[in-house]
Amino acid sequence: MTIVELARRSGFSAETVRYYARIGVIQPIRQKKNGYRIFSDEALCRLGFIKQAKLLGFTLKDIRLILNEAQSGNSPCPLVRNLIKQRIDDTRRRLTEMAELLVRMEKAYEHWGQIEDAIPDGNTVCVLIESFHMESS
Repeated sequence: MTIVELARRSGFSAETVRYYARIGVIQPIRQKKNGYRIFSDEALCRLGFIKQAKLLGFTLKDIRLILNEAQSGNSPCPLVRNLIKQRIDDTRRRLTEMAELLVRMEKAYEHWGQIEDAIPDGNTVCVLIESFHMESS
């Protein structure tokens, strides 16, 4: 398959397929005289694996570690368990931070409903943001 065909069949963009080939997570099997890189069905399977791993929250760095572990003949399962636990912890932390941010935003929006618009006077930029900051400290 050419890059374009592999991209079409995998659901990735041609640019992404080129990038993955450049960083070595998929490998072309040969170069034709016309310069096209040709990929096997194995590359298509690898892209399917990458897509599934990304859907589970693994980063490209994680995926490369998993692939390296598998290519060295070891089971990547312990690594995968550790990585997913880290992703779960990171996601819970980000969700908590986002929930706290949402509360701050809603409080600010409510507060700002009681404040008139103002033109900057050289000492202020936006009375809304500055008034909320002063109240929250």
